[in-house]
Amino acid sequence: MTDEFEDEEVPTYAVDSVGCLPPVDPPESADPRLRQYATERQWECMLAWVETGGFRPAAAALGIDRSTVKGQIQALYRRAAQQGLSPDYDLVHPVPEGMTSRGTSIRYDGDGNVQQYWNKTKPEGMPAEEAVALPDPKVIAKLSTLYDAQGKVQQQWVSERPEDTQRLQAWREAAKAMAEPLPRVDPIPAPATVREDLMVVYPVGDHHLGMLSWPAETGAAWDVKIAERMLMSASEHLMSVTPQSGQALIVFLGDFVHFDGFAAVTPTSRNLLDADSRFPKIVRAAVRSMRNMIEAAAAKHSDVRVIVEIGNHDLSSSIFLMECLNNVYENNPRISIDTSPRFYHYYQFGKTLIGTHHGHEAKADRLPGIMAADEPKAWGETEHRYWLTGHTHHQSVKDFERVTVESFRILAPADAWASQKGYRAKREMKAIVIHREFGEVARHSVTPGMFKEEKVG
Repeated sequence: MTDEFEDEEVPTYAVDSVGCLPPVDPPESADPRLRQYATERQWECMLAWVETGGFRPAAAALGIDRSTVKGQIQALYRRAAQQGLSPDYDLVHPVPEGMTSRGTSIRYDGDGNVQQYWNKTKPEGMPAEEAVALPDPKVIAKLSTLYDAQGKVQQQWVSERPEDTQRLQAWREAAKAMAEPLPRVDPIPAPATVREDLMVVYPVGDHHLGMLSWPAETGAAWDVKIAERMLMSASEHLMSVTPQSGQALIVFLGDFVHFDGFAAVTPTSRNLLDADSRFPKIVRAAVRSMRNMIEAAAAKHSDVRVIVEIGNHDLSSSIFLMECLNNVYENNPRISIDTSPRFYHYYQFGKTLIGTHHGHEAKADRLPGIMAADEPKAWGETEHRYWLTGHTHHQSVKDFERVTVESFRILAPADAWASQKGYRAKREMKAIVIHREFGEVARHSVTPGMFKEEKVG
């Protein structure tokens, strides 16, 4: 208090307007001064409370919960007190328009009569609908807003991280794009006769769907349409020459999609990529391509196992793709999708153990040890062990103790960067025939030259 109040025996009280609650018992009539601070619902509850004499009978009369009535009336009293009106607490001087009360100090005399009165105010703040505005949501990563008890905005903090927002938007678009055109399919009829002692493995090297390659610059054309048609043609050819085995294993070895969102960059290093088309269009083409291959395999083989590896270009998209395929084929017991988010996957067929990995996290010499550690039981039950990897875009076969590690060529040509660096790997796709007892017994190849390629731009 200021020095002019020297009599310490005269009580002075500071009233917090937030704590100004309604009286225990309702008044004889509703104070008309409160009406200006009430919503329609609050005033309806207020009148019922006064007329019926309590929260419970008011709730019964309105057909709502007692807690709802009490909460509405408490909110009204708080709102009025913040504007300086709460007669039960001697607050009888409303604050000016546009202001709200931070509290009130009242000085009483010895008989309890009010001697002096101080309203402490602050700006009321703006309505939420006026403050929460995102003129460019692409660059807003986080918006924090401080509201008062009545929902008025006091302060706002805006954080901008465009790359995070773009990635979130890409995920949402990817989920929407994948879910929209994909009803669950009915079971596909199984082939009449198959060889149960054989399995055909179809490794799909880095397909980079969504990459753009200009023939004048790279020597070969590649875009979304070519990528989709090329995989369909190559897989149909391989399935026409491989035996009609009971088992099929389709392995998408990672980087099936060239980039992981609306920004045509690598997810981690943010390297700029040559891109064709919009991301939702790429997602739809990717799903169609995978489904075409899976359903062609299901028409030829009794059981189809699908693995979608996580690549360094499609860290997020690969997860969406495997989950999408799993939902699409959940009614077909002959098609199973491995939805493990691990970077290493395994499949055992008789005396053969196959491991799959994109190839960007572990080098070839580490993979045998990883297989033995991850799958000790399958390791002990098998004699033929293979790792199938991608990432390098060229063929490499390395024999270790009881394990062969192979990286596979791809159907896509080099992009501008790889072409400038002098990479000229052969383009192809393979199918490998595995015998339940003897491991690999045959393989078949197909090259893009066997099919017509359209020119790009």
